[in-house]
Amino acid sequence: MADFTVIGDVGETLKKLLDSDELWSGISPRPDITFKSPYEIKEDSGSPNKVSIFLYHIEDNRYMRNLEPERVDDSTLKMPPVTLDLYYLITPYSDDKTQEKIILGKVIQIFHDNAVLTGSVLQGALSGTDTELKLLFNPLSIDDMTKLWSAFQDVPYRLSVTYMVTPVRIDSTKEIDAKRVLSKENIYSELRRQ
Repeated sequence: MADFTVIGDVGETLKKLLDSDELWSGISPRPDITFKSPYEIKEDSGSPNKVSIFLYHIEDNRYMRNLEPERVDDSTLKMPPVTLDLYYLITPYSDDKTQEKIILGKVIQIFHDNAVLTGSVLQGALSGTDTELKLLFNPLSIDDMTKLWSAFQDVPYRLSVTYMVTPVRIDSTKEIDAKRVLSKENIYSELRRQ
């Protein structure tokens, strides 16, 4: 279970996956990993190689909407967590277009090898919990990708892919009283024919 910081913690988890020097051997310089949008990154200077992990959409997980309240004790129930799907646009940047494709291939490989996020990989409030997140390749149609990129004004389309992280849970703080049934009464009446 996690608190309201979990959305940021998932981003930090993805960044940690990609932020290791040994993973990038053969790619020089190693890409900087950033949360900046394609609009923000166009103004950015620094390393010529970058990977943008941009959270572009959050959606309610429709399969987990009807979870039951959790029992806290004999007289209290806690409302179920809200369960979300997080959608990320992953975009490589380099001065060399061939290098961009290599960087993107490496990101896809890393995410494929870590399709289930658990244990020490998890960051923030997720760290040390039994949380299990799935990192799923989520290809968009060319039409949907064009619509997504059109949101970044004056930014030309770049090679990119989308991923979904699910299920991301945010605990509820709402508790309700749930008194136990202490007695049961049966009332029967007799029907008589006339």
